Amino acid sequence: MLTAVVSSIIERKTTSTCIRCFSPSPAADTPNNRPGPVTMAQTRRNARQNHLLLAQQILSVALERGMAAGDHLPEQSLSDACGVSRTPIRSALKILEENEFIRWREEEGYFLAIAQADQITAAIRRLEDLDESLASRILSDRAERRIGDVQSVSALVRRYGTTRNSVLNALKILSRDGIVAQLPGRSWAFQPLLDSPNAIEESLAMRLTIEPQAILAPGFSLDNQRAGILRQQMEEMLRTGHGRIVAAGFHRVDTEFHGFIAECSGNRFLRGTLLAHHRLRRATQKDRSVPDFRLRQSLEEHLEILDSLERSQFDLAADQMVLHLRRSRIRRPEAANRGIPPLMRTTRV
Repeated sequence: MLTAVVSSIIERKTTSTCIRCFSPSPAADTPNNRPGPVTMAQTRRNARQNHLLLAQQILSVALERGMAAGDHLPEQSLSDACGVSRTPIRSALKILEENEFIRWREEEGYFLAIAQADQITAAIRRLEDLDESLASRILSDRAERRIGDVQSVSALVRRYGTTRNSVLNALKILSRDGIVAQLPGRSWAFQPLLDSPNAIEESLAMRLTIEPQAILAPGFSLDNQRAGILRQQMEEMLRTGHGRIVAAGFHRVDTEFHGFIAECSGNRFLRGTLLAHHRLRRATQKDRSVPDFRLRQSLEEHLEILDSLERSQFDLAADQMVLHLRRSRIRRPEAANRGIPPLMRTTRV
């Protein structure tokens, strides 16, 4: 049962094949179960790039093998089990030692410090959240302008009182979302904040160009379950009394909706660009004073777009997205209809 729980945790970040490669069971060596070269190569790349994930994998090895507190964790054995060299294994073991999951003995090596299987499972979950939390702290400080446009790893280590590996892992999380980029040398540059009228205008202009195309790209596939959850959230918000919609709550639902549309796109480049941008919007765009009628109008427009997508009317949904974004660009939303036939929401069947 606990093995299944751990597998579900790791599968969110890597493939289930990676878990099977740790097992000492002879079945893992059969041709049908052995990971293919492409999968193993990807697993190795991920492990080298993310020592935190590798630390979780080491704990999974301990759990799979029924290890107990005081058992030795040989570097070479872990290297063989995880399919990586001993250098990243050492970095991962350092993370485990810093979190007191293992202990170092001079001239003997590392030894497991936690005893029961449920403790190992809890440790894996804790590691899973560790660098996500640091990434969020860095992003929050950036949004509040407590840190500048360019930061060195050593400066962030001093600021947050953590290890170099933890900072690097957090920066890699942010870089995957396009929020930071590594410069030549050891510095990292943050993308511009969406906290000025000009930045927001440029953001909307970019989205107006590519968000409709994300819908029209071949292979668009709507996740009906998530669409239903979003629909329920927006309808509940619309049922609140006049002037009762909280701007922060609307901003959260708005970025979730537009991020969801991006995730459904069949074009991976459009999808990646938009997801990174909406993450940046969610983290750095300040809640603006928006009239209650516009918040409600925007929610209705979201629902109209969902209606069309659920009917596979992608051309109509793209046109509705254009109108929605044009309305968001101007202070008088009703003027956005000039020169464009009105799109009336139809009753769902």
